[in-house]
Amino acid sequence: MLKVLHTQQEAWNKGNLETFMSGYWKNDALLFVGSSGPTYGWQKTLDNYEQTYPNKEKMGILEFSDISVKPLGKDYAFVFGKWKLIRENDSPNGVYTLIFQKFKDGWKIISDHSS
Repeated sequence: MLKVLHTQQEAWNKGNLETFMSGYWKNDALLFVGSSGPTYGWQKTLDNYEQTYPNKEKMGILEFSDISVKPLGKDYAFVFGKWKLIRENDSPNGVYTLIFQKFKDGWKIISDHSS
């Protein structure tokens, strides 16, 4: 799971949303809850990211901190952490809770609540 988060952070900081999204379950049942409410589906989540962060300037530099992993059996885990974007004129930040599931191709986020 930490590898997934590290890959996401690197991809974000390079402005690569497609690689960032590789950490998410590519399925219509993916749940993302943000400030505008729930979104279902991998493609819709990507579309929302592309709308909100249309360029590298809006994306800024992503930092994750205070990451805590709690196993929920052998194929699931709960992850809590803090996020921060460092941009030229502001530094939005918040917390996230993730549910990871282990698939044949590795750990994927199946639920993300970020605020």
